[in-house]
Amino acid sequence: MSSAEPHPDEERLIARAVRGDDQALADLLRHHYAFLYRYMLKITMNKPMAEDLVQDTMLKAIERIGGFESRSKLSTWLISVGTRLYIDEMRKAQRSRRWQSEEQALQGIRFQAALQQQEWPDALEALGGLQYEQRVPILLKYYYGYAYEEIADWMNIPVGTVKSRLHNGLGKLRKELKTDEET
Repeated sequence: MSSAEPHPDEERLIARAVRGDDQALADLLRHHYAFLYRYMLKITMNKPMAEDLVQDTMLKAIERIGGFESRSKLSTWLISVGTRLYIDEMRKAQRSRRWQSEEQALQGIRFQAALQQQEWPDALEALGGLQYEQRVPILLKYYYGYAYEEIADWMNIPVGTVKSRLHNGLGKLRKELKTDEET
């Protein structure tokens, strides 16, 4: 990847920007905008997303310029900020897709049960009401029999978090089922 050509007065402008000179920062960001946009376009392959990420990167640069220490070129720093924002965005999108998929699967199970004129068990209804963070470990542990370590690895969380989510989720299930029995 080629780097951006530095601004002719980049070192002086960076020093001024770090000290709070808004005009110096604006000049630097304007100079690096096209370079950053081309980079984001290449990694996202999505023009609207690239535009949004460049804007977010510029905002982060404005917020954090006071901490810039010139250990790397400004263009490198902007690329690292933009890359982190992109990775965060992809993780959010992945979580959203996973949640939508789980919700669609739950609706599919309910539909199948209705087609077969089976009663939708109260326990499954209560389980469906839990957040996926609790529902998934409960199903993996108690329905499928997987070990805490396997669940932790798959969910990319510590074993202690798996145990905590199981404990809290089971507490919610017990409370929900007890409420249903009393009505």
